[in-house]
Amino acid sequence: MYNLNVMRRTLKGQRYIDDILRTQVETFLNGLPGKIFQQNNARPHTARVAQGFLRHFQTLPWPARSLDLSPVEHMWDQLKRQMPSCHFVHDLELAVQDLWAHLPQDNIRCLINSMKDSVAACIAAGGVVQRGIEVSQY
Repeated sequence: MYNLNVMRRTLKGQRYIDDILRTQVETFLNGLPGKIFQQNNARPHTARVAQGFLRHFQTLPWPARSLDLSPVEHMWDQLKRQMPSCHFVHDLELAVQDLWAHLPQDNIRCLINSMKDSVAACIAAGGVVQRGIEVSQY
């Protein structure tokens, strides 16, 4: 299980590199030869400075309006459904940290194992429509 890093300020391109890519992702990817990095099109991810940093890694393009194929997106959805109502940012941070720490590892394994079938279904759909959501071609 990996620690959850809470970002307390606005995340921009250079901060994304300094606080996440360089300290978390680069070390992880360097230990996994042949692995492909995936991220969505959030503004810090698409910043020129971040894209320049990632040129040394194999990345999976994320087409606009694409179906969420990443297991982490489904895991976040599970977390959101369990979130208690919080009136203060500190309480929200503690609740998220607690939920993250107690995520059932079987759920995570299930999400990861389902990715192959999700990608195959997306490819089979030919980039048209799947479950009412438009899927972009890669």
